[in-house]
Amino acid sequence: MKIVAVTSCPSGVAHTYMSAESLELSAKKFGVNIKVETQGSSGIENKLNANEIKDASCVILTNDVEIREIERFKGKKVVKMSVSDVIKKSDALIKKLKDTFQ
Repeated sequence: MKIVAVTSCPSGVAHTYMSAESLELSAKKFGVNIKVETQGSSGIENKLNANEIKDASCVILTNDVEIREIERFKGKKVVKMSVSDVIKKSDALIKKLKDTFQ
């Protein structure tokens, strides 16, 4: 199973990267392939390409601000959560998505 995600927070610093790390650790724990794009104060990092998005079972958007280039995800199953919720509940989220899409 493959998931892609985009994380972004108002300041674009700590919580952006904390939520990305939380998702990556949870995905590893549950054997899920994930790539997380961060949109922070230094711009878009680890940018998702069209094939990665196409091959993903779903997209996680963990944003408290507007995601740049959101049109890339049109037609995909999208889960939206606040950055703080993802940091606290990433295990439950990844497990639920794995159970749903496998």
